[in-house]
Amino acid sequence: MTLTAGIDMGSTYVKVAILDEKNKLISRSMLNTGFRLAEAAQQGYARALEHAGLNERDVNYIVSTGYGRYQVPFRDIQVTDLTAQAKGASLLFPKTKTVLDIGGQTMKASRLDERAKVRAFRMNDKCAAGTGAFLEKAAFYLGYKTEEIGPLVGTSKAPASVSGVCAVFAESEVINHVSNGISPADVMAGAMVSLVDRAVQLLRRVKMEPEYTLVGGILRFKKMVELIREKLKAEVNVPPEDLAQFTAAIGAALLGRRRLEKLRLKSDGNGERAAAA
Repeated sequence: MTLTAGIDMGSTYVKVAILDEKNKLISRSMLNTGFRLAEAAQQGYARALEHAGLNERDVNYIVSTGYGRYQVPFRDIQVTDLTAQAKGASLLFPKTKTVLDIGGQTMKASRLDERAKVRAFRMNDKCAAGTGAFLEKAAFYLGYKTEEIGPLVGTSKAPASVSGVCAVFAESEVINHVSNGISPADVMAGAMVSLVDRAVQLLRRVKMEPEYTLVGGILRFKKMVELIREKLKAEVNVPPEDLAQFTAAIGAALLGRRRLEKLRLKSDGNGERAAAA
């Protein structure tokens, strides 16, 4: 059995996915990235192996991706997260043409061709107001934990206006709303609406085309998905369970298998030529 692993070194979490030769996800793991990236990568990989009852020699190829992809010392190759996300999204949803990735520190939109290669992409410009971190900070100011964002937003009756073009100004708006007695649910919902507006602007900049696939940790909030669907006035694909956070790792593992196949074909070809000579 041929196994390949993808390791997505994100700014907040390291995600590991292991695929078999039929592209079936047989194991995954996720843990906080922290400041020791190489150590986090090794721990995440070890957890994924243990979960599947594997050891390191059982895996044939390892591909790293994400902002910390160069900090995985045991990788065979590294690929950009845009490339990995495109492949992972297309594996889960083969008709994907546009991918929106909202993570803790970045937001990216990309348009794909028929081979799941990135034709155009855009990232949020320098501001944290277009990332998941903004929602987490807003929740902190309101006295809530990240895992409480979803249930809180679900109780909102009238989302407050949060229109700041930068995280600092947006956070000031959040504080002012609280001072004016607006409910935390409405303030949090307003922050989420603001994030959705930024996401749709980014999608328009890449000349989005259906089908749309949404990935990234922030998509674990169902209200976020609903708002994007309403804004686009179109159906969107969202990976089941927690796979929205593992799409890049899955794509990296898939690329690893394809790379391994090419290396084996090249090796076989060289062997045949040597025998013929």
